[in-house]
Amino acid sequence: MGVTRREVLKVLAGGSAAAVLAGGRAEAAEEEVGAGPDAVGLLYDATRCIGCRACMVACNQANGLPPDRSLFGGLYQAPASLNAQTKNIIKLYRSEDGQERSFVKQQCMHCVDPACVSGCPMRSLHKAEQGIVAWDPDLCIGCRYCQIACPFNIPRFEWEKVNPKIVKCELCRHLLAKGEAQPACSRVCPTRAVIFGKRAELLGEAKRRIAEHPGVYYEKRVYGEHEGGGTQVLYLSRVPFEKLGLPRLGKESLAARTRHLENVIYRGFLTPLLVYGGLVAILKSRWKEHLKESLAESAPSVEKEKRR
Repeated sequence: MGVTRREVLKVLAGGSAAAVLAGGRAEAAEEEVGAGPDAVGLLYDATRCIGCRACMVACNQANGLPPDRSLFGGLYQAPASLNAQTKNIIKLYRSEDGQERSFVKQQCMHCVDPACVSGCPMRSLHKAEQGIVAWDPDLCIGCRYCQIACPFNIPRFEWEKVNPKIVKCELCRHLLAKGEAQPACSRVCPTRAVIFGKRAELLGEAKRRIAEHPGVYYEKRVYGEHEGGGTQVLYLSRVPFEKLGLPRLGKESLAARTRHLENVIYRGFLTPLLVYGGLVAILKSRWKEHLKESLAESAPSVEKEKRR
């Protein structure tokens, strides 16, 4: 379990915040990662997407988000990118000569080994049931490390709110918990360009499509099968994935690269406690110097009083 904001404030008052924060990081570093048999996700086939954006409207409605009508004079729901009001967006890629084009759906990738989870000091972002990357507002301190850590540039921050949130797709887990069969975006897609299911089954479906139409899909490859340690949102495309804004990643996750280092640094709270102890020693030394100076400054006044 992570620690809450209230607990951190209490610890700060007591003088051992470093130990508590280190505990959360050490615990996170010890966790095993991998897509379990119940891990769910999405398969987005860009070759089937017609750009109707029904998924965007359904997503906003399901998550209680107001439509972003900042463009086109407020007439249409047409956000330029993911933002505090938009968890899911359809964009259009078009080559300079106009000969190559494709729609692309962007939302949280629900990485098998998420860098945002690894980077979150309070474990506000965590892997919930079915592998969904979820956000807990009670644990979030607004540091926005998740935004920096995410290789897909997904989490968004509510800058305009007094009590801001981290906004990202959570696969409508609140609906799944109520017994809904699938998230809002896949439920309304008219062409089944996006489908919901268990990751293993989605991967099998993607490879079946490639086998049946080998000349359609780019490199006969499923993006997200291995990239960045694997993702639970998978992609098929007729154009290179990089042109759709999907980064070229190796098979190792960003989180895995730092996990061993974190484990060594934070094991047993040793390093944070040493650092904290050093800071306490410095503060005590400075306080003693302050007392000496104060006494020296007050000495002439005391001497004058005695003479009187």
